[in-house]
Amino acid sequence: MGVMLSAAGSLQWLHDRMAPDIGFDRLLGEAAAWPPGTDGLYFAPYLAGERTPYPDPDVRGAFVGLELRHDRGALCRAVLEGVAFGLRDSLELLLSLGVEVRVARVSGGGARGRLWLEIVASVLGIPVELTAVEEGSAFGAALLGGVAAGVFGDVRDAVASCVRARDTIEPNPAWAAAYEDGYVRYRRLYPAIKEVL
Repeated sequence: MGVMLSAAGSLQWLHDRMAPDIGFDRLLGEAAAWPPGTDGLYFAPYLAGERTPYPDPDVRGAFVGLELRHDRGALCRAVLEGVAFGLRDSLELLLSLGVEVRVARVSGGGARGRLWLEIVASVLGIPVELTAVEEGSAFGAALLGGVAAGVFGDVRDAVASCVRARDTIEPNPAWAAAYEDGYVRYRRLYPAIKEVL
């Protein structure tokens, strides 16, 4: 399991600080105007420290590669991509342990934006399934309670019985090369940030 402390919270932060007068749909529309990799702009989503893969409560977020031509849409796209790269960190940990990952499942507020889901699928290189139940944490807790109470034989049984996908978003092959290169560069952010903090 991977845990990010500021995933959807990063987009909420950007919206509240830079675009409180517009809706998320418009902000995401501005982000969609930028190409994958946001022309060299990166975002480290460590606004409240981080858990995976860096259990570091003291690290902080950053934009790197900011230029005069970057606008609010570019900042938003960089936030979406930075969170996706952070999720890729968790995926890489699972893969290094020999876990076979064929699909990712998403829920919650951050999963409502189609652009973000396509970015995540493309960064991870696997399909992303949008679950039928949006409140993933509470639903997961209820399933674990069902396992503890004997309603389900085990966690796999609970998931097989109750978790359903309502949509699948495939990786965009046109974005693959940009995001592979972007992830390599993103991995350099944490050590650089730690060095200056």
